[in-house]
Amino acid sequence: MDTWAELSKVQPIASKIFVNSLRENRVSHAYLIQGMRGTGKKSIANLLAMTLFCEERDSVEPCHHCHSCRRVVSGNHPDVHWLEREKQTIGKEQVDEFVKEFAYTGFESNKKMYIIPEAETLTVNAANRLLKFLEEPDMDTTAVLLTDNINAIIPTIRSRCQILDLQPLDELRFQTKLVNLQISENNARFISALTNNIDDAINYHEEELVYKIRDIVKQMIEITIVKYNERFLFLHKEMLTLLKGRNELELALDIFLLAFKDIINIQIDRKSPPYFFQENDTLVTQATNHFHQERVLKIVSLILEAKQRLKQNVHPTLVMEDFVLQL
Repeated sequence: MDTWAELSKVQPIASKIFVNSLRENRVSHAYLIQGMRGTGKKSIANLLAMTLFCEERDSVEPCHHCHSCRRVVSGNHPDVHWLEREKQTIGKEQVDEFVKEFAYTGFESNKKMYIIPEAETLTVNAANRLLKFLEEPDMDTTAVLLTDNINAIIPTIRSRCQILDLQPLDELRFQTKLVNLQISENNARFISALTNNIDDAINYHEEELVYKIRDIVKQMIEITIVKYNERFLFLHKEMLTLLKGRNELELALDIFLLAFKDIINIQIDRKSPPYFFQENDTLVTQATNHFHQERVLKIVSLILEAKQRLKQNVHPTLVMEDFVLQL
């Protein structure tokens, strides 16, 4: 997405908000952009940066060829700063260094912009340090926080940002692309629920790990139903043997989430094809009857909590043990 016109085709609401603000010269001092992977969060941040610093802007559209536009795209603009996490979380020390940078005036203009991907990984101390910066904004400073989990952002930061909730890309069109790449319809639906990024989707399919995780998750659900006391043993003998790193465990939690979303859809009689289960899968019938709605909602909450704890650098084995024990 190189222009606001292109963005309007896939994210019409976000595009309209930004275009109106740019036309009226009323860009907010802080934005919080939420959306799942592949919805274009970083592209939007880059597009906004190009627009703000473009030397030959045509109304709201950046020119793409001036010195400033080229440097924003290459990541070398001196007044556009990306705060990428150096560890599992973004700590107070990293934010302190970042904020110190903004005590200086812009190198080439009076404007500055900073972008924080994975803002949900800010520790509480780091978030509070950033909050002080947001509370006393420089009129020529624009902050853009990117996240796939807005609930993990402390309320005081949310309240000081203009929130933009990106919509998932057209699922059917994306699934058709995957089917055209010789991926089965069932697997295309499954993968499309995990990512809207075509390159990630192809990697998922070719590496096959997501399918192995899906099988493990199905086994865990079945054990929880018929052999409840064996779930902890299964976690250590099978799941933690297959899944070694935090990213793999987080992916497993995403897949757990898909399973229970399918169960919710059946329980509320929502007519939508399953993402995790296959059509006429006997296990989904068992699970729908076994897990009452209150318990399903509790499990969804446990999954989201476990994902957040993984991002907060809690020991992954402990996170998964706590999660499985509460299933």
